[in-house]
Amino acid sequence: MQDHQRGDGLMDGNLPLELNAFVGRSAELARLERLLGSARLVTVTGAGGVGKSRLAARAAARCAPRDGVWRVELAPVRDPAFVDYALVEALGLTDHTTRPPRETLLAHLAERQLLLVLDGFEHLVEACAELVGELLRQVPGLTVLAVGRRPLALAGERVFPLVPLGEDEAVELLLNRAAERGPAVADGPDLREVCRRLDGIPLAVELAAGRLRALSPGQLLDRLDDRFRLLTCGERDALPRHQTLRLAIGWSHELCAPRERLLWSRLSVFAGQFDLEAVEYVCSGQGLKADDVLDVLTELLAQSVVAREETPAGTRYRMLDTVRAYGAEWLEATGDAARLRRRHRDWYLGLATWCELDWFSPRQAEVAARVEAELPNLRSALEHCLGEAEDAHLGQYLAGSLWFYWAGCGRLSEGRHWLEQVVRLDTGHEQSRLKALWVLGYVAILQGDTVPALAALQECREEAEHSGDRTALAYAEHRAGCLALVSDDMERAERLLESALDRYQEIGELNSNVLMGQVELAMTRAFQGDLPDAVRLCEDVRRVCEDHGERWTRGYALYVLAYAAWVDGDLPRARDLLTECLTGAHAFHDLLGSVLAVELLALVTVAQGDAAEAAVLQGAASRMWRSVGLSLFGSAYYDAPHELCEATARERLGDERYAECVAEGARLVREAAVSRALERTLDAVPSPRGPARHATAGLDMHEPAASRARKGEETAG
Repeated sequence: MQDHQRGDGLMDGNLPLELNAFVGRSAELARLERLLGSARLVTVTGAGGVGKSRLAARAAARCAPRDGVWRVELAPVRDPAFVDYALVEALGLTDHTTRPPRETLLAHLAERQLLLVLDGFEHLVEACAELVGELLRQVPGLTVLAVGRRPLALAGERVFPLVPLGEDEAVELLLNRAAERGPAVADGPDLREVCRRLDGIPLAVELAAGRLRALSPGQLLDRLDDRFRLLTCGERDALPRHQTLRLAIGWSHELCAPRERLLWSRLSVFAGQFDLEAVEYVCSGQGLKADDVLDVLTELLAQSVVAREETPAGTRYRMLDTVRAYGAEWLEATGDAARLRRRHRDWYLGLATWCELDWFSPRQAEVAARVEAELPNLRSALEHCLGEAEDAHLGQYLAGSLWFYWAGCGRLSEGRHWLEQVVRLDTGHEQSRLKALWVLGYVAILQGDTVPALAALQECREEAEHSGDRTALAYAEHRAGCLALVSDDMERAERLLESALDRYQEIGELNSNVLMGQVELAMTRAFQGDLPDAVRLCEDVRRVCEDHGERWTRGYALYVLAYAAWVDGDLPRARDLLTECLTGAHAFHDLLGSVLAVELLALVTVAQGDAAEAAVLQGAASRMWRSVGLSLFGSAYYDAPHELCEATARERLGDERYAECVAEGARLVREAAVSRALERTLDAVPSPRGPARHATAGLDMHEPAASRARKGEETAG
């Protein structure tokens, strides 16, 4: 299981409300901290808007165990099947194998001591209860802090009901938020009565604070009092707190201008975060001009209906789930929900199209961050497509268009989930389905699942030949060649890859996939002893990638060039190339590219005289391979450098010391392993440039080092 973590472990860096904006709750905070110190499952319950998420965030930050605190926001997750994926995503894990995400989680958490915060689970309570129960049974160092409107109802659960703020704390919050938005407001009887009317519910108080820019406390109280009397027939004192919040949100909704109410309802179609461009497209029209969206959104920000967040993908916005749900009800009531969901779908189809095209450009890193940020909305668009028969072909198109994200950014498992669903559908749109088929085959190859990969690619090729789809035929042939490459059938791989590259040239196709085919062809040449041609092919790929700003495929070309430099005895150059290769692969969360680079770095390291460090790197690689699939694809050709490195290191260290170093490396999580591989400096004088026959110890690198009888077995280390 891979241990890659994004961020420093503090709540995924994505708190629902700012920790520095915490007001009051000191007694509750102390009690919750004590509970977290004595129980493994604590659930904070309470009505929407009562401040559960903020309190949990503060308590978690103060109770962080050895391996940190990780927050999982479940409000945007609609399908219970994606609860496990949401945890894998929040923990920043990368796993290329066919294992279910549950196994990935259990393997990662097994020896850790961490606090997992599950926020907004109430619509997924059964799936969450089942998952949490199993995690707690099998992971002794795990503590779970659940945040929702109801308990999980598990044995040993300690429920922490959160009540609204007391009057003094509610007034403090109201004054604090009002000061952030406009003229200073003084404490007084009217202000305190406003807080009593709102039952001290933090969200209701914050919504009211937004009105103090335009109203005095007295005017605010009069309007609020009239609203409550009208809707409760004078029975205000008996009003349940959840009804109070609903009234407060409804009252804030009524006080919004018509355009603000309209935008509020339309924003409810987004899942999780969203950006201004998406809002301008999805929410404009029929009463709201695109040019006016920013001004209206700014008003909703000022009124705490929408929150602004700074992320790696830029400035983004979010609605609290309670506020979003209220807007969704109004959207349904207007009869405009179906149109807005279609516009949402269309925007994210367009986004995926743009990202696929821009992947082959200097903006690759930006594309990766953008898709990562938009994943909840992309999932929502896929679900919409699969739920509407007439839109199913769009689901095929969307799942296929995201190939670069599934394959290049560590999302193979989720990509396969969607691809397997969409290829089952007979939509009558052959082109979209054929693309989904070859992408499915590609994903399965990278997962080491050869039988389904072969089936998908054969079906794609047969149907492409029948329909005359030359593009799909080229891709099916290309990926079949890739499958032959990792299966050690070099002659077939070379034949298929050459044919695919010819087809690409005939149809004018040039992108990261095409260049990857050229790198794969270079690998077949290298494995068959034609290193000069392998270098020629990869130098060509490198040049084209640099012309286009492409970094992902370029990394694989550097890997082959590094292999050639090692064979040529130019060890400093090999290390420089591999350092650049590993840096790029790690940045994209491309686990396959990372582990291949670490494996070859181990061989370069032992050739430079440090057998112990080479063994440590082999141990680190062995751990990484468990998240990729079969070690070195079970390929004798890919295994040859590993076998040579191991034999050399064992000879110099002895079996016992070699095993100790491998075990040391196997304890390194991915971040630590990559850092060690990248930052290490050698004390030994680098070997001079020249033929590397001394390094190969008589082994002919043009032939596989391992016996074909060992194919399919994992190698030592």
